[in-house]
Amino acid sequence: MSGNGAKILVIDDEQQIRKLLRVTLQAHGFEVIESPTADDGLMQAAMSRPDLIVLDLGLPDLPGIEVLKRIREWSNTPVIVLTAKEQEADKVTLLDAGADDYMTKPFGMGELLARIRVALRHVAGASTEPVLVFGELTIDLAKRIVKRSGEAVKLTPTEYDLLKVLATHAGRVMTHQQLLQHVWGSLDEQLDSQYLRVYVGHLRKKLEEDVTHPKYILTEPGIGYRFADFSV
Repeated sequence: MSGNGAKILVIDDEQQIRKLLRVTLQAHGFEVIESPTADDGLMQAAMSRPDLIVLDLGLPDLPGIEVLKRIREWSNTPVIVLTAKEQEADKVTLLDAGADDYMTKPFGMGELLARIRVALRHVAGASTEPVLVFGELTIDLAKRIVKRSGEAVKLTPTEYDLLKVLATHAGRVMTHQQLLQHVWGSLDEQLDSQYLRVYVGHLRKKLEEDVTHPKYILTEPGIGYRFADFSV
């Protein structure tokens, strides 16, 4: 799948990483803009209006998360964060601060390309189609009808709302806090994360062939859930 000319801004102080990303992304049809510092990256984000930003956290002049927060003050451009941090809490903080996804260094270019395609499709509005199809699962957003292998699946209103949020963000990690806010309007993650797990369990029983090896609703341990994107 080519980039169809989508413009990607890479903000990273490591020249070798920028070169690797530039060569690979250009080979897949993307236009690439490079920034070695936070200040230059913020300027390019405002002036060049990229379709997507790849942001390294370890910048010399300003922490990457501060760059992310500043971008989110005025832009909804998808941001994929590159991080060397392994802690789940750090990843949750990034996602809740507005990152669309993250990649832990060292990362595979194939996976990064897949994450980029997911983010670009989402911002282009592909996820708002009236009928979403994921393998044997179809979700008619207009009629609020869910089918598996052609058979209707009976969901409660809350189960449907949770499934809709996950499916319309397919391929993206949704944190516990994000899901609680979208579905229940609650921000008390510590109190309600168990409540969320119960509803995910209910959905898996109704949608998955094998709840011990789910193929639709995937767990991101300590962070949240990711609905599988079958088009990647």
